[in-house]
Amino acid sequence: MRIRLSAVLLSLAVLSVAVHAQTKSIVLHCPNLFDSVSGKMLGETTVVISGERIEQVMSGYQSPPGANVIELPSQTCLPGLIDDHVHLTDEYTSNHLVEKATLNPSDYAMRSTLWAKRTLLAGFTTVRNLGDDHYNSVSLRNQINAGWVEGPRIFTAGPAIGSTGGHADRTDGLNLDLQGDPGPDESIMNGPDDAWKAVRQHYKEGVDLIKIMASGGVLDLSGSADNPQLTQEEINALVAAAHDYGYTVAVHAHGAEAIRRSVIGGVDSIEHGTFMDQRDTELMKEHGTWYVPTVYTGQFVTERAKVPGTYPPQVAQKALQVGPQIMKTLAAAYKAGVKMAYGTDEGVYAHGQNWRDFAPMIEAGIPASYALQTATINAAELLKKDKELGSIAPGKLADVTAVPGNPLNDIRVMAKASFVMKAGIVYKQDGKELLWESPRN
Repeated sequence: MRIRLSAVLLSLAVLSVAVHAQTKSIVLHCPNLFDSVSGKMLGETTVVISGERIEQVMSGYQSPPGANVIELPSQTCLPGLIDDHVHLTDEYTSNHLVEKATLNPSDYAMRSTLWAKRTLLAGFTTVRNLGDDHYNSVSLRNQINAGWVEGPRIFTAGPAIGSTGGHADRTDGLNLDLQGDPGPDESIMNGPDDAWKAVRQHYKEGVDLIKIMASGGVLDLSGSADNPQLTQEEINALVAAAHDYGYTVAVHAHGAEAIRRSVIGGVDSIEHGTFMDQRDTELMKEHGTWYVPTVYTGQFVTERAKVPGTYPPQVAQKALQVGPQIMKTLAAAYKAGVKMAYGTDEGVYAHGQNWRDFAPMIEAGIPASYALQTATINAAELLKKDKELGSIAPGKLADVTAVPGNPLNDIRVMAKASFVMKAGIVYKQDGKELLWESPRN
């Protein structure tokens, strides 16, 4: 009996050593660290990580005994970046309409695993997915969380909810035999009762928030980018239903009237907001509504629309209308004091380039420090996850991105994520992707 007991104790001791070895602290030595709460750049800083959380943040370089020290020379550490407007299960190309007619949901699901990985390696450890087909991003979120797939932490709205013939209606532009009459089960609603049904269906499918289409859009085959496409009563019902289920509501809105109705209806964020006017900005400040500008996408579609054959004629016409305006709106909204969170509309252009909105923000007169705050603490606040994300602080999830140089001096370095950590796991170091071993192995 004593021999058996000794053997058991020895086995437990060995197991304890093994577990301790697997869970020893990681220490980051950051020459510069961006404090997203104050908007200031700190000097040499030590970040101690235990498991998936930050344990300590200390001034200067310190090396606790037994820790795995990672030196980040000539780099700036930032909280893991957050993109509050992506489409990880799609990517628009010149062949987009043919692909929509010939590819299956499983094809997009497979592609989305690559797009998610590219996004993570760009330094964006968390995203808000605002629109998909067939709830593909719900499955992608679940598989990332389960450790089967590399990617950012996803909060997804599933398919966007809109009206018949509106920006959410995937049958726009199809021939009459293919159009049919989509209903609330397919995220198309007409009237307050349909709004409740659509939100409840999303709840059933396991989404994290609700996305609605209050105005026309650029890349659909309809004729207007900015006309209102939901009534005030419909928006009120959508928001009431969503808030009943504990969801925030993001609203696609280009036109001033659609923005006004949405803010009055109580939505949490305005996406794009191209033709926002002074009345809209005043209402947004009064209601505390967030603005997610997606400014680079506006520039991108404008340039693409100038290349013949890239977009169908009605899409090209809308792109040329929206693109030049969005920079003016961004500058005016910042000067007016509207709260901003970072969002790119990634998927309209190639995935993994989420950094592209930083430079246009600077061009619009936004200070680099505030631009970085929009992609960290502000984006986390919009997600209502600022207690877990958005800053490098003890107790928060260990999401850290580093870039070479100082982005307050040159925002272009945000394009060169050199180090990426999500929940204590390092995915990229010294500018190189690390071999990923799934926790499922």
